[in-house]
Amino acid sequence: MIVWFLLPAVLLCAFLMTAKLRAYALSNHLIDVPNSRSSHSVPTPRGGGVSIVLSFILFLPLLLVHNTISSAYVFALLGSGLLVAVIGFLDDHGHIAARWRLLGHFVAAAWSLYWVGGVPSLTVFGLQLNLGYIGYVVAAFYLVWMLNLYNFMDGIDGLASIEAITVCLGAALLYWVTGFNELIGPPLLLAFATLGFLYWNFPPARIFMGDAGSGFLGVILAIFSLQAAAVFQNFLWGWLILLGVFIVDATFTLIRRLLRRDRIYEAHRSHAYQYASREVGRHLPISLAIGGLNIIWLLPMAWLAVTSRLDGFVALIISYIPLIFLAIKYKAGALEIR
Repeated sequence: MIVWFLLPAVLLCAFLMTAKLRAYALSNHLIDVPNSRSSHSVPTPRGGGVSIVLSFILFLPLLLVHNTISSAYVFALLGSGLLVAVIGFLDDHGHIAARWRLLGHFVAAAWSLYWVGGVPSLTVFGLQLNLGYIGYVVAAFYLVWMLNLYNFMDGIDGLASIEAITVCLGAALLYWVTGFNELIGPPLLLAFATLGFLYWNFPPARIFMGDAGSGFLGVILAIFSLQAAAVFQNFLWGWLILLGVFIVDATFTLIRRLLRRDRIYEAHRSHAYQYASREVGRHLPISLAIGGLNIIWLLPMAWLAVTSRLDGFVALIISYIPLIFLAIKYKAGALEIR
């Protein structure tokens, strides 16, 4: 399988490119200076996530060799991922109004859905649900929410990278044990591209990911989940479970802030992971704990859902219960006391 030969090259490419981006950010004063809404205390270069974007999109088309993946899937990933990354890159270097960012995000979602389709029929409590055209609307909002929540969750050193790596490797393992080897390539490429960046982003970070990288990861992971579900519907439950920590923390926080009528696009430090990192006084334990939670708790639950040993929706609910408890315990969305 050609992907195994590409992984070392992707890793090295992302590693070297991040080093170059760090030097570029330092020489051009692209620095995140800490303020009252920051989770860091040291001025740090930003925009390193571009290395993940470029490494992934450079090597992804090579999977077309021997028909490892379809050209439609490549078009979906490249088109949507690049558009989201460009929007994030421009926002990292200046400012784009929230409404224009959102419009661009929906365009990216529409592009990917053109190539991979909407939400497939799902089985819930033994009942088959076919959403039809409504599925495209649901899928569009899902894609846009995923890319934005990933941006929201990229707030402490190493977290977004560790999430992407553990989720992608977990998904690849699920594909392998269930015999869907044709789906393994893209998640492995993304995991190794992110691993090359993580060397520089590991706590204490020497460069931040930036909106270009976090938005790209969010939309690509969402496309992975929809494409996999189109092949085998249970994979959607698997992906939603694997991404549970980010989904629960971001969604719980958003709902709480909406009820309080906060400006949801305004920067804040009220996610559960941010409260937790302040409580322990370091980023590393929280980032590693979430990675461990993905492997020890969410991956086995995803396996139960994918292999139909447990109804997918039931497995999702069971998986999320302790995550909701943690969100409450660490005050996700609670009003920050200055």
